[in-house]
Amino acid sequence: MIRALLQVVLLPDRTRVLVDTRFRRLWQALVLVYALVVSILVSVDYVEYNEPDGWWPLLFGVVAGSFALMVLRSPLLAWRLSLPGLVVTRVLLTSEPAILGPWQWCWYLPVLASVGLVYSGRVVLVVGVLTGGVLYLVGAMGDPGYFPSTAVLLLVVLLLAYAFGSRGRAEQRYQAERDERAALVERARIAREMHDVVAHHMSLVVVRCETAPYRITGLPEDGLKEFAELGEAARAAITDMQRLLGVLRATDQRPDRAPQPGLADVAELAPQAQVARVEVPEAVGLTAYRVVQEALTNAARHAPGSEVSVRVDDVGGALEVVVRNTAGGPSRGGGGGHGLAGMRERVGVHGGSVSAGPTDDGGFEVRARIPVGER
Repeated sequence: MIRALLQVVLLPDRTRVLVDTRFRRLWQALVLVYALVVSILVSVDYVEYNEPDGWWPLLFGVVAGSFALMVLRSPLLAWRLSLPGLVVTRVLLTSEPAILGPWQWCWYLPVLASVGLVYSGRVVLVVGVLTGGVLYLVGAMGDPGYFPSTAVLLLVVLLLAYAFGSRGRAEQRYQAERDERAALVERARIAREMHDVVAHHMSLVVVRCETAPYRITGLPEDGLKEFAELGEAARAAITDMQRLLGVLRATDQRPDRAPQPGLADVAELAPQAQVARVEVPEAVGLTAYRVVQEALTNAARHAPGSEVSVRVDDVGGALEVVVRNTAGGPSRGGGGGHGLAGMRERVGVHGGSVSAGPTDDGGFEVRARIPVGER
């Protein structure tokens, strides 16, 4: 609870609202326009019914500033400004018997609700207690009879916002867990496929070590012993990798006997593909193949009937894979929504990068850069 109190009162806060909203900028603009209207009404109301002593800019700044902080920084920072603002408005508006005037409800309720929507239960509890305490202080300056109804209404709004926000936070946690599980599944799949590539190289090491005495004449006894030990170490490494593969494979999954595809197999996925004739490591070729495969699957699923182009070039010591599709029919949906994440996992193994996004003609483009290392 002490930590929650420090978070509410003192600690910096960068929790944003409307971050993942599709129309984020539109919502921000609407809130800021609303803030401007309320701030003007506050100032006009003060000048009209009170002695125009020059304090109206302070009211305007407190109201407009709290909304700006809520949208651009964090709801908690907005609440920190608006809570003492209640005291300021009570001091300035001594003629108002109620704790909150009409425009004050329009100002403070959205700020308080945004806190309930976004933050955890402990933070909301501390905010509710501090809000109740300040309202009691403000009520003592005017008519204390307004305190119970005002406090109850504000706290009900805070609790309803928290209840509504809890569902959204639970959905976000569930989605995060799904994404994490999907990432683990994809990493296991990558490890299984990379096992085949590494095992192939290790097998070559074993073969060369065992045939060295017959290929190289005049080897000393120490050299023969060294090759034999290297061969045994390589065999042990292959055995350990096979055991690891058994852990990564699901219980109902059968071993894959077919060799892993490579760069030369991209043409089987897309006959129209333009593939540079370059020698790349097997792991890089496998990654390029999987990127093309996933991008083609996404195009068929989300833009059926579209024209798809595939290009694989050797650019600056890296393999550049570009898959672009034109606009197609309505999306068929389906899929786990983890295709791009899986691509990034695969390309990230080699220190590469993946970018994806819509094109000017309404299509979609996936571009992957895979460093090839030493050839």
